[in-house]
Amino acid sequence: MSKLKAIREQKNLTQEELSEKSKISVRTIQRIESGTEPKGHTLRALAQALEIQENVLQDTVVISEISEVKTESKEEDKALENINYSFIKIINLSSLLFVILPPLNILVPLLLMFKMKQRNSLARQIISVQIVWTVMAPIVFMLWIFLKMGPESTLIIMILIVLSNIFIILRNASEIDRHKKLYFRLNFSMI
Repeated sequence: MSKLKAIREQKNLTQEELSEKSKISVRTIQRIESGTEPKGHTLRALAQALEIQENVLQDTVVISEISEVKTESKEEDKALENINYSFIKIINLSSLLFVILPPLNILVPLLLMFKMKQRNSLARQIISVQIVWTVMAPIVFMLWIFLKMGPESTLIIMILIVLSNIFIILRNASEIDRHKKLYFRLNFSMI
């Protein structure tokens, strides 16, 4: 049995469903399942559609590797089940209370993440976004001062920096409500 077939069946997908999800033809999927090794775009598209790493689809399958895939899938399902979106929203909105005191806009959500047992990627992304904002805000402010735009513009830039963080927090909160994800997120986690 090929790795692709084992993973596809484990995820309860037909060849047609996988074809539709990956935009790879059913015939190509059949060839790969009968022994042809996927490469390039086909490999990336199938891995992305199955939500696995590309190297998992390469070479012939071993029974222990199938059980590893099943275990990883169960762990991912558990992680998804542990996401309490109400708690995630509270963690996100807790930054709003401390938007004027930048270290606390990171520490309070971090403490809430551990207290509410929401150590998932969504909570980590919320804190990572706040870390990036906390680092970038003083840099933008210092650059503005070096440009010597005048004392009245300094107050304006301070207000704009604070408003930008408020906007990020509120936009993420609305996206959590609507789509169970963040609007402003990073491609990496800082914690």
